[in-house]
Amino acid sequence: REPVQQRARERARQILDVTGRLLEQVGLNDLTTILIAKELGVSVGSVYHYFPNKHAILYAMGEQWLASLTGRMDELAAADLESMDLRGFLDELISRWLSVYREQRGLLPLVQAMWGIPELHELDERHDEFVISHLVDMYRRLGFTTPPNETNRLARATLETCHAMMLVIVNQQGVRAERTREDLKNMLMVLLETHRNDSRPADLDDVEAP
Repeated sequence: REPVQQRARERARQILDVTGRLLEQVGLNDLTTILIAKELGVSVGSVYHYFPNKHAILYAMGEQWLASLTGRMDELAAADLESMDLRGFLDELISRWLSVYREQRGLLPLVQAMWGIPELHELDERHDEFVISHLVDMYRRLGFTTPPNETNRLARATLETCHAMMLVIVNQQGVRAERTREDLKNMLMVLLETHRNDSRPADLDDVEAP
């Protein structure tokens, strides 16, 4: 149900926060609505008043994460990308993107749920489509001359590289995290700088990728 009162909104937020903490402690398989209710100090029925099952809670967490990512990507899209060099853009991209990963409790189990639970597949697909479409537009504004299908391929490669590396970075601290972050930026520089001015890449048809 959609909470309409402040108290109800606060309870729904508490359920999501507690679920994120429990995901970190017990993992996805051992997470239950009974455990969530016990941690909150309420009945299971109280939890069901807001979410009918565990998957609905995870779906709401995924939507919350996607909303945060949307906000950070929109912030970057509003910047003067046309005047940025590629390294400066990647600094901004990684900073905003990584902040969303660091803020989300129970991120790794949540990502596993979005990929592995059929009821959450739609969220995973929305996430990928959103990020790729934003990256394609940003690359064009940065002056990439690659044809549409190649720009799409580079955007997907950026997504997969960032996603994998950021899941590593959020579990590191201090110097290790900073070094891995710098490695990610250098990897993206090698990937993108090589192709950004390739207007006619070999063996690729100049057609819009699906």
